[in-house]
Amino acid sequence: MNGKMKRIGVLTSGGDAPGMNAAVRAVVRTAIDNGLECIGIRRGWSGLINSDFVRLDSQSVSHIINKGGTILYTARSKEFLDREGRARAIATCKLLGLDGIVAIGGDGTFQGALALSRQVAESGQELSVVGIPATIDNDIGCSNYTIGFDTASNTAIECIDKLRDTMQSHERCSVVEVMGRRAGFLALYVGIAVGANAVLIPEREVDFQRDVVEKIQNLRLGGTTHFMIVVAEGAGSAVEIGKRIEEELGIVPRVTVLGHIQRGGAPTARDRETASRMGYEAVQCLLAGKGNRVIGTQEGGIVDMDMEEALAMTKNLQMYRYQVLEALTAKGK
Repeated sequence: MNGKMKRIGVLTSGGDAPGMNAAVRAVVRTAIDNGLECIGIRRGWSGLINSDFVRLDSQSVSHIINKGGTILYTARSKEFLDREGRARAIATCKLLGLDGIVAIGGDGTFQGALALSRQVAESGQELSVVGIPATIDNDIGCSNYTIGFDTASNTAIECIDKLRDTMQSHERCSVVEVMGRRAGFLALYVGIAVGANAVLIPEREVDFQRDVVEKIQNLRLGGTTHFMIVVAEGAGSAVEIGKRIEEELGIVPRVTVLGHIQRGGAPTARDRETASRMGYEAVQCLLAGKGNRVIGTQEGGIVDMDMEEALAMTKNLQMYRYQVLEALTAKGK
């Protein structure tokens, strides 16, 4: 155990993701198990600037592993983008006697953690920062998996399965927009899982004639009378896609934008277990005197990486998944 480490803070920032509470619980209980105090920073980096905090103990994180959202709340902070804002955050850390911080969130959270780490180093203050990837978009380059993706996928699948029932009954076309920001991981994963007839993703330039019109025409010639199109929000608007389908094919589709429902709900077993392991590992990093680190998954294991190197990594969509989708919807089968 690092003798210098006595008190740490934990926060959740950016978009919420199912499993964040499980990660918070793991951080708090691992810290307590190793003789550390744990302070919850509410409302992300904004809370660190404004001294919005609460003491956390083992009891205060009881029965949260199964809850969606985050008990620490979350927010985005424009103030934290500026040196002055981060200087106030560093002052709060000093006031609270924090030796380390675990930041749980996505790319924006990590960018903030990196900026804070750099400014702390310049100031000469000792403060170790560790990041845990939690975003339903699964778009963090350094980690194969991010907390929340599995739950969001299952939520979208459940909704689309129900939509398919009514589309089949009325012989209609359904266009469903899923989240994912600028990435298509969620859309393609869900599209394969629900047997979508077409999936539009930002990683593959959309050719409307090829990707939508011809697919629907071939499916109709093959005897299919109902169609399911999944659109990643980064690939375009489902509403606009629906309008084009009506204009070019004479079909009046039903458009559904799933929106933030994908962020809610009780986390799945995978998200609870992964979040727990990541939270545990984040505290182990701090105890070992490691700062400026990001926790991630690689080949099924939990690893920690240098934050500078981790944020420079990119993640490419596995396009073979698209080939799977194409093969399973070819010629209207």
